[in-house]
Amino acid sequence: MDPQSGKLALGGWQIPMPRSRIGRVIIGLTLIVGGTLGFLPILGFWMLPLGFLVLSHDLPIVRRQRRRIAVWWARRQARKADR
Repeated sequence: MDPQSGKLALGGWQIPMPRSRIGRVIIGLTLIVGGTLGFLPILGFWMLPLGFLVLSHDLPIVRRQRRRIAVWWARRQARKADR
């Protein structure tokens, strides 16, 4: 998340986020709860990773896990490119 613009950069997309910490936490938790109901129409499992991504801005535990996954993914892509 870019602190100046208040937007979450996700690939080429920029998603506006609330500037307040409590607002981001509520949005992240709501996305995670909605993601657990992924078998229902409109709600989906796509909401889980997005919720964790939003929470990773404010919660160090989630941030650490997101960083580990990002490093793992980058190494995996580098191994594929070397083949």
